[in-house]
Amino acid sequence: MRPNWPRIALVLVAIAALVGGLVWGGAVVWSNATKQPLPMDDQCRATADGATVTLTPEQAVNATLIASVALSRDLPARAVTIALATAYQESGIRNLDYGHADSIGLFQQRPSKGWGTVKQIMDPFYSSGKFYDALVRVKNWRTSDINDVAQAVQRSGYPDAYRKHVDKAQVLSSVLAGATAAGFSCTVDSPDKADAADLTALIAKALKSRVEVRISGSTVIVQASSERIAWAVASLAIAHTEAYGVTRVSVGAADWVHDPHTVASWTGIGGGRNVTIAVKS
Repeated sequence: MRPNWPRIALVLVAIAALVGGLVWGGAVVWSNATKQPLPMDDQCRATADGATVTLTPEQAVNATLIASVALSRDLPARAVTIALATAYQESGIRNLDYGHADSIGLFQQRPSKGWGTVKQIMDPFYSSGKFYDALVRVKNWRTSDINDVAQAVQRSGYPDAYRKHVDKAQVLSSVLAGATAAGFSCTVDSPDKADAADLTALIAKALKSRVEVRISGSTVIVQASSERIAWAVASLAIAHTEAYGVTRVSVGAADWVHDPHTVASWTGIGGGRNVTIAVKS
């Protein structure tokens, strides 16, 4: 009997489709469970000391706001690490409008426990500020175990849950708080239209007296109070590529140019306190 090649080919195609579907389904389940983007998704990466953390653009926006609020209060990178480890556990660094009981927001703070109104807690600036208010009241927060400090703030039913996020939080803190230069990049397939005015307002609101910001055409020019703050500004702008149409960020002679197809690397050797941010013209 001759092989029925058309039928065999049809069976093989069906098997390939089934396997592909299972692989894709598994990838989606993994992405949902880990709160990390798939390789083809829009994404951001923070790299410090040879370690890389991948975020969705939503997570990146929230993480940079959390870091900026700490910097505006002159808090050290350790405060940012504690806050990010907490936000990882509580919300996956997403600004959730739901949670256990009446818990909401980045840190799953509860209106019924005095953290603020629903509207206030859903504002990342407010919720981050309230977290830091509670953090600095924890005895020995600068030196005690990060998990234990986070638990002292949150009083969670899972007191050791923050520990597994510390390594990622330390990488993010080093980059987003400006200790590691040129460590942050994002790729977004379809950024929104340029909005230099709103980006300027965001940077001024996020970092307050730590920056002076002005607009020149389609370019936002920032004078930071230190080189560390300059790199934090760069990360903040890049994280908002999708919202404000950011195309290029420079810190001194270091340059980042957005690539919609891949996570672009920084070029050049930068430094200093001057940051220029170009948006789509």
